[in-house]
Amino acid sequence: MTLHYQVSGSGQALVILHGLFGSSDNWRGLAKQLTTVAQVITVDLRNHGRSPHSTEQTYDLMADDLAELIDQLNINQIDLIGHSVGGKVAMAFSQRYPELLRKLAVVDIAPRAYPDEHSAIFKALLALDLSLYKSRTEVDKALQKSILIKPVRQFLLMNLASDNDGLKWQLNLPALFDAYPQLLQAVCESDIVDVPCCFIRGGKSNYIKEQDVALIDATFPNSEIITIQQAGHWVHADAPQPFLAKIIEFFDYD
Repeated sequence: MTLHYQVSGSGQALVILHGLFGSSDNWRGLAKQLTTVAQVITVDLRNHGRSPHSTEQTYDLMADDLAELIDQLNINQIDLIGHSVGGKVAMAFSQRYPELLRKLAVVDIAPRAYPDEHSAIFKALLALDLSLYKSRTEVDKALQKSILIKPVRQFLLMNLASDNDGLKWQLNLPALFDAYPQLLQAVCESDIVDVPCCFIRGGKSNYIKEQDVALIDATFPNSEIITIQQAGHWVHADAPQPFLAKIIEFFDYD
């Protein structure tokens, strides 16, 4: 699959993968800062952003999509950042294509299986008849009872686009909802990945717990775990400067 991507800067190729319900646009600010030290490639995963839609969505397929993009761009080796679901894609990529990877940064996700925390969001979005609304403000108001947290709604509404036919989701919501049980599953099971790796977790997040450390160490023996105390799950948004400093240090960009 030919993914949508954006390239800026020059130097070592650094690919950034967003999480579930996200897109490359979420990383625009940080990517701009990193262009002074690397060639930054922000990517829309399949069924997200401006990338093509598909009825299939697995970590292996998404890793293969990224390998196809790297080949298309004639890049020999990349650095890779993946957040949340994008972090699992990045880990799957490190397992399948270690020769294409120089270093890996995984943001606030472990290689284990996770409980369902998003089905209610899927159901709320799928229940909306967008033809009834003319603006993001109207859609936001319609979602207030089902999705109570305003920043979550604002994040989701970034996926709304409009054309002559009205509002539409850029996300392929039905396909993502069908694939969601697979996206909750573990990656890199019973494997050892020797790629240099940094796990960056938020101190206010519970996505990487203390009991996950042994699994991370066993699966990624050439890894470190860094905690940014003031951040939640969206580490790069909650604490952009400490996050940026760690990325530059880990990837040897300074």
